[in-house]
Amino acid sequence: MLANEMPLAEPRLIDVDRRITKSAVAWGAVVAGAAAAAALSMLLLMLGVGLGLSAASPWAGNGISAKTFGVGTIAWLAFTQLAAAGLGGYLAGRLRTRWLGADSDEVHFRDTAHGFLAWALATLMAAALLSSSIGAMLGTAAELGATVGSGATATAAAGGGAAIASRAANDTPPGGDIDYFVDSLFRQPPVAATTPAVMASAAGVATDTGSHREGAAGAAPEFTRIFARALKNGALSPEDSRYAGEAIAQRTGLSRIDAEKRIADAVQKARTEAQAAETAAREAADAARKASAKVAVWSFIALLIGAFAASLMATFGGRQRDLQT
Repeated sequence: MLANEMPLAEPRLIDVDRRITKSAVAWGAVVAGAAAAAALSMLLLMLGVGLGLSAASPWAGNGISAKTFGVGTIAWLAFTQLAAAGLGGYLAGRLRTRWLGADSDEVHFRDTAHGFLAWALATLMAAALLSSSIGAMLGTAAELGATVGSGATATAAAGGGAAIASRAANDTPPGGDIDYFVDSLFRQPPVAATTPAVMASAAGVATDTGSHREGAAGAAPEFTRIFARALKNGALSPEDSRYAGEAIAQRTGLSRIDAEKRIADAVQKARTEAQAAETAAREAADAARKASAKVAVWSFIALLIGAFAASLMATFGGRQRDLQT
């Protein structure tokens, strides 16, 4: 090699476009935007709960109406999504790295995707935090539906029979609606209670105070089970009616026919109250179902508003980021 000759330079390798191997998603910006959106959502929800509780009142004539409260709740939920998702999307677009060599349409699409990803991640974070509360609400609704579907009458009858049997086993005094009707079976008529025969009968059954409650206490468990079965089947069987009528006639001084009529009237009253309770439970369940449906629909609309706001604000944030660099 001559002294004045320069060594030949090595051929340069052509750099492969790094955009091919680099991800177009700036996950750091997405996570930052999602965290900001989730935090602002929590703050706004807490503020909304405070304002709602301050405006509502259980006293008639005080506070806002239920309709106004519902409309205000929906409006605040939409505002919360709009503000929180908009902030998260803006931060996700503003904090992402600049894409060199990408045309305007691609930049617009990526900014929109960053805002949507930030909203989605914030929504998932909020759902994870509220999963226990939502599970408890769904469990309560399922139990309510099962109770209503099985029928309040049969449930009340079976529950009353089991409860009185348990109380009898534990030697505790009976109580409850079924016990009230059973006690009414042993009430002595005011006129008959003054006759010697009835007074002697009452004295033999109730040695302490002579009241009908003491006389009915010994027979309460058995007659409560009979009464509960009558509520479940709709009427007393002939054997149960005859047996209960004779027992009540002995303790109250009534004739067996009057005692059986008293039993039939008491069963009818108990069934009427049970049916009224079942109707009220069904109406409450139906009202809760309608309210839950409205909440679900408006929550869906509010989430769509949040997704749109996050995607739109991400394009604004990304545009400002590109103008600054």
